[in-house]
Amino acid sequence: MTTNPPQRPNRSAAQADRIFLFTLWAAVGIFAATMIGLIIQLIHGSWQSILTFGLKFLVTSTWNPVTGQFGALPMIYGTIVSSAIAILLASVIGIASATFLAEFAPRRIAQPLASLIELLAAVPSVVYGLWGLFVLVPLFRAYIDPFLQARLGFLPIFSGPIYGIGLLTAGVILAIMILPTVSAISRDVITAVGREQREAGMALGSTKWETTWRIVLPAARAGIFGACVLALGRAIGETIATTMVIGNKATIAASLFAPSYTLSSVIANEFTEATSDLYISSLIELGLLLFVLSFIVNGLARLLVNSVFSKSEGR
Repeated sequence: MTTNPPQRPNRSAAQADRIFLFTLWAAVGIFAATMIGLIIQLIHGSWQSILTFGLKFLVTSTWNPVTGQFGALPMIYGTIVSSAIAILLASVIGIASATFLAEFAPRRIAQPLASLIELLAAVPSVVYGLWGLFVLVPLFRAYIDPFLQARLGFLPIFSGPIYGIGLLTAGVILAIMILPTVSAISRDVITAVGREQREAGMALGSTKWETTWRIVLPAARAGIFGACVLALGRAIGETIATTMVIGNKATIAASLFAPSYTLSSVIANEFTEATSDLYISSLIELGLLLFVLSFIVNGLARLLVNSVFSKSEGR
């Protein structure tokens, strides 16, 4: 019995492999160069503000272009709080809707509903902002905010004067905007869980709900968490819709009814009006802070995902 010797790849195949490998390295290099160039440009543009204010820029609340005093703390606060409200609402509703569509809804209902939810992602931000300004703001001012204040007014976050615009309204707008991301990706991840895991749970006597809660969702938790992180990244950087409903006031207040500012909103509102070099440099430093904040969020998310995998593997 004779065996044929292994054939060597021909020259054209080897050349194609080299071209493909070079293309991959070139793509990675372009991405890395773009990120490095962006960081360098942001640091260079904000260098005057960094030298003038130092770390005080991060912990002071005064934002006065007339006197040349700039502090980013109110914008950092507004960005974090509005994004936290958004991801809290969107994650609960998005994961619940994804679970329903993937596990419980009949196919004739699940597909149209999934398409409808995904369609929300195609709506431009300015449309969300206009809808929020003319529909959501009056609704919050007349009904939702007074209801929350009457029931939960003993809490500082639901106390104070009601304007309709503010952190809560901005958070709800952001939640609606990122809901399709959470729901669509979570649904795909839940659907991708192996059928044999569901059948094993049912064979052991678990109900449909118990199988979903104890087997399917834990198996899909890494992908679901990734969907929430991706949605949070969009919420942190959203500009137009937030600018139209948050109130655009550089203050820090405990109440969610109070107007506030975000890093992206102040850049969009004031960059064209900036007249001095220090003013422009301060706005660019806000962009640098926004970049760093997004980087930190994604880094922490990656560490959390890795820890989840390590625990699941018993390491």
